Amino acid sequence: MKRIFENFISVAAFSAAFFLASCHSAYEVTKIEGGRVAIDSTWDAQPDAEMEAMLAPYKAKVDSIMYRVVGTAAVSMDKSRPESLLSNLIADVLREAAGQVQGGPADMGLVNVGGIRNVLTEGPITCDNIYEILPFENALCVLTLKGTDLKLLFENIAARGGEGVSGVKMEITKDGKLLKATVGGQPVEDDKRYTVATIDYLADGNDGMTALPQAEKRICPEGATLRSLFMQYVERQAAAGKKVTSRMEGRIVVK
Repeated sequence: MKRIFENFISVAAFSAAFFLASCHSAYEVTKIEGGRVAIDSTWDAQPDAEMEAMLAPYKAKVDSIMYRVVGTAAVSMDKSRPESLLSNLIADVLREAAGQVQGGPADMGLVNVGGIRNVLTEGPITCDNIYEILPFENALCVLTLKGTDLKLLFENIAARGGEGVSGVKMEITKDGKLLKATVGGQPVEDDKRYTVATIDYLADGNDGMTALPQAEKRICPEGATLRSLFMQYVERQAAAGKKVTSRMEGRIVVK
């Protein structure tokens, strides 16, 4: 019985080897190239009339939603480091949104400049504009950090050359070192607890924010995306007869 089993194994192994050898292609991949194809007006030279007709009712519905005016920008706002009008505004929106979790603003708001993908131009603001500025499904997270971890967070921000912050002021060097930081105008106390309103992407420690995963408490309310929070803010301003604006306040200064 043992010999029969051994013979069976030998035949099976030989058959497998023969099969693999017989399936080997005479062709081998020697080079792979890739590139980007711009989806622009070039492709409109000869439009497919049948396809356009099929998509027309869907396009009309999407356009009616995306091009709806939800507010007005008083000035054009862009992103930059160490501080900018648009990053200041979005960080403010995040800090105020902490009220959904704790009944009032967080001690600090934080957004990564890299997550802001377009300019908010002066004039009417549409849903489409907001989707272009904030295209990702980033969710609000309110974190509770010890003072020692908050100091580390300031060092993380300094190393990045600045990010969008609210409720704090920082002084950093050109080479990314932290010189000074205050929260609400006061120095950070090591044993005190502070709340930081940010997005889940940063709360997970991305973009060098190594301090945030050390939070003692983390609450991310369901459905509270940064984009929806910003949209609601713009709509509230419009309902109050106000234009959306922002100011440079020396929140992060390079010494």
